[in-house]
Amino acid sequence: MDPIKPANTYDARPAGQAVYRQGPHVFKVYYVDIVGRSQPERYEWDRCGRSREALLKALASVPVEGLGCIIAFPHITKVFRFAPGAETIMHVRAFSSADLAPIDLQREEGYVEFACYAEAIIAAEEYRFWADADSVEQYLQRWAQWDAAPVRDHAKLGRYFSDNA
Repeated sequence: MDPIKPANTYDARPAGQAVYRQGPHVFKVYYVDIVGRSQPERYEWDRCGRSREALLKALASVPVEGLGCIIAFPHITKVFRFAPGAETIMHVRAFSSADLAPIDLQREEGYVEFACYAEAIIAAEEYRFWADADSVEQYLQRWAQWDAAPVRDHAKLGRYFSDNA
C-alpha cells in the first residue's frame, strides 16, 4: 500500500441546483461548496469568480450524454450517469469546472476514484430514486435533500496505519 498522505479538512454544503438538458439527455445538477479550507475561491461557488449558470452552459461543449446527475464543485465537476449498456450500473466521469478539461479518475495501485462524501450521499440518493422510479419522468422529479456533510476527522487513516505499522 502506498504511504498515507495528509488530507484536507472536509465540510461540504449544498450550493444550489439546476437541470442540464441537451436534447434527450437530462441531468440533475447539484452545486456543492467545501467550506473552511484555505483558498476558498477554489472550493466555494460564491468566491470562485465563475457562475453556476456559466458551467451549465459550458457543459454543452463536452460529451455529457444520458441520464443521471452532475455534482459540481468550483474545482471539479463529476457526471454520474446510468450506463446505457446496463442501466443498473452508474458511470462516473470528471471534468475541471474551470475549463471542462477531462480529469482522469485513475488513482494509486489500480484504484479509480468514485466519490467524496457529498458525492457519495447524492449518488446514493440518486441511485435509490432511479431504482424506485417507474419511469424516467418519475426519476427526474425527485431531488436529493442533504445537509452539511463534514468529515469529523480527516486524519484517522494515517493514524491507524502509523499506529499499526
